[in-house]
Amino acid sequence: MSSGLHDVISLLELERIDDNIFRGESRDIGAPQVFGGQIVGQGLSAAHQTVDGRRPHSLHAYFLRPGDFHHPVIYQVERARDGRTYSNRRVVAIQHGRPILNMTASFHTDEPAWDHQAEMPEVPGPEGLRNSTELGRAAAEHAPEKMRRLLMHSPPFEFRPVEPPKFLDPSARPAVKHVWMKAWEALPDDEALHRHLLTYVSDYELLGTATFPHELDFRSRRVQMASLDHALWFHRPCRVDDWLLYACDSPNSYGGRGYSRGQIFTRDGVLVASVAQEGVIRPRQAR
Repeated sequence: MSSGLHDVISLLELERIDDNIFRGESRDIGAPQVFGGQIVGQGLSAAHQTVDGRRPHSLHAYFLRPGDFHHPVIYQVERARDGRTYSNRRVVAIQHGRPILNMTASFHTDEPAWDHQAEMPEVPGPEGLRNSTELGRAAAEHAPEKMRRLLMHSPPFEFRPVEPPKFLDPSARPAVKHVWMKAWEALPDDEALHRHLLTYVSDYELLGTATFPHELDFRSRRVQMASLDHALWFHRPCRVDDWLLYACDSPNSYGGRGYSRGQIFTRDGVLVASVAQEGVIRPRQAR
């Protein structure tokens, strides 16, 4: 298994300190703070360890402060409710004595009922598309130092964008993005692991969709981008070591905030999850 993928799996396996208290480590992915998908994935992992026999169906998280990847994160779980078919958990992630994330997660016992879903967009398959790691390294030579660190990072998932990434094509275009993604290697048959990893990877690619309608060259203009919140709905089980299509769009950007949403489909068109996120997107002011 690749070292990056193994690291992420290890990060999601939290240390249990007490019945409702857990500790997790962090990794540097080339950004100035802890990757938001890691904090949300660990928060879901902590909540999941306090629930028996139910699957997560949704989570709603707010990022309060940047995380420090040099120090562990403490997760405190409150068992808000255990009903006949639903359980609810509140999670606070803490570093240096202050909360960096608040999250609510809901769990459900499967029930037979009606079934429908949206159609998957018609886009080219992943075959023949270059992955973002190759594209990023080719562009890193002419990028600023901070951006170069991010472009040179080897993520635990392979991403194959259908449309040219913004760092290659800064022109204004429709706020629509399609990215094929999957873990680099095969994973165990552990449904909880696949859901936690899907939570982790759902924070990749999404917010940047809000920059597509604007002519923006990251190599020459300093831009501040940071997630403010993250919402995820699990519709159906999936495997993250098979190709998944992340279909994203951005209906709105205003007042220094961009809003993006996404749908995640299996290769054969099954809708497995929906995602929504708002984040800071504004010119970075010189200090």
